[in-house]
Amino acid sequence: MLERYVKKILASRVYDVAVETPLQKAPTLSVRLGNEVWLKREDLQPIFSFKVRGAYNKIAGLSEADRAKGIVAASAGNHAQGVALAGRELGIKTIIVMGRNTPDIKIDAVRALGAKVVLHGDTFDEAKLHADELVKKHGYVFVHPYDDPDVIAGQGTVALEICNQHPGLPDAIFVPVGGGGLVAGVAAYVKYVHPSIKVIGVEAEGSACLDAAMKAGRRVRLPAETLDLFADGVSVAQIGKETFKIARRYVDEVITVNTDEICAAVKDTFDNVRSIVEPSGALALAGLKRYVERDGVSGQHLIAIASGANMNFDRLRHISERADVGEQKEAIFGVTIAERPGSFRRFCQDLGKRSVTEFNYRYAGETDATIYVGVGIKTLDERREIAASLTKKGYAVVDMTDNETAKLHVRHMIGGRYAGASEELIYRFEFPERPGALMKFLNGLGSSWNITMFHYRNHGAAYGRVLVGFTSANGGDERKLKAFLKKIGYRFWEESDNPAYEMFLD
Repeated sequence: MLERYVKKILASRVYDVAVETPLQKAPTLSVRLGNEVWLKREDLQPIFSFKVRGAYNKIAGLSEADRAKGIVAASAGNHAQGVALAGRELGIKTIIVMGRNTPDIKIDAVRALGAKVVLHGDTFDEAKLHADELVKKHGYVFVHPYDDPDVIAGQGTVALEICNQHPGLPDAIFVPVGGGGLVAGVAAYVKYVHPSIKVIGVEAEGSACLDAAMKAGRRVRLPAETLDLFADGVSVAQIGKETFKIARRYVDEVITVNTDEICAAVKDTFDNVRSIVEPSGALALAGLKRYVERDGVSGQHLIAIASGANMNFDRLRHISERADVGEQKEAIFGVTIAERPGSFRRFCQDLGKRSVTEFNYRYAGETDATIYVGVGIKTLDERREIAASLTKKGYAVVDMTDNETAKLHVRHMIGGRYAGASEELIYRFEFPERPGALMKFLNGLGSSWNITMFHYRNHGAAYGRVLVGFTSANGGDERKLKAFLKKIGYRFWEESDNPAYEMFLD
């Protein structure tokens, strides 16, 4: 298998449009981690992503008859731009099916490359089904984003370059994983040429389809409601069939990372090479950092593939808010203090010589107040020590550093209170970013429920984050409410018992 793939990689035609990207050392990160850290700069490709390699290699290999049919792809991300660029360069009619909630920046980028954009559905699966219908109706050739030998071979040229560019043999290469095209291509080349080099896949916690498949020994499909949408470039429910054949045998391990760790890696990339990568583009570096922390390795040569930089500018605020938490430089606490003069000063004294990064105050009654406080830290142990110290001094403390509702919503909302809060139900949603999404929600809700609280945040992504409070009106039934929420199709989580809500909004 490997020999066949290596031959395909060596024969790939990617350099008609792709460039050989640099392997760049990350100087400050290398010192901090005690290892030689290198970034493979795929964010410098013509479409700012490695995806151009596989897409072009596949399309360039089509017969004249297939080229005459035209090509179609289903993608709202970097694969769409890769296919569009290849179609333009090769003079092939190109159709890209995207979800209706795709940000304008991505739609405009694909159209600028000469492709026709068809908006259909809200998810990749819906877009893919429509693309399949177009194939049946018009005879187009479908270009898969990852599960195709020619696409895999095109992505594998990244590994060929790394092995030629690095002075000596690296100890490990960290590869972001969505459907598996890149990690399969890298593993196929590396394990044939230099089998001692570790190939480590990195996935977002909510989209760890390769990790799930490795543990099960077979491909499994993750539930749609659990998929991570922050690192949208790798938000895939099931690893590819062909990619898993390679990965299960030749990928050494899979590491999963959370949103905060990804945000910290985006910041690290900027600090070291002055590039702003997208969340999936920082995934490999986040995995590298976790690997070093977990295993305590030092003096090794470690390479992370910075896979892409197609990110809306609007997302930077959210990333900057989360980066320090991901770097374990900030801890978030909910603390109850006495409602009397001098309490805040005493609290700061009890914190000691630590930096307060954020402070939100909430009057909670005649005797108590609650505060949402961010504290600068240097280690995870320090976070635990702060909580223990404050508890010992008589404060009621809740560690909210890992509380998504607290970090996404509550920190921006502290101050409101509903008189009938004991009857209030709290839900967190992901609304598709498209016209009519809110009205669809409100119209379906009907008159049985009052909305007592509504907080929306856009992060420049395909989905907005929404926190909603409900109370019954006209005999609303909670079971019917949940049935409606499931029927509408928006992902949701009940947060009525979340301590962040109870402390600051209840």
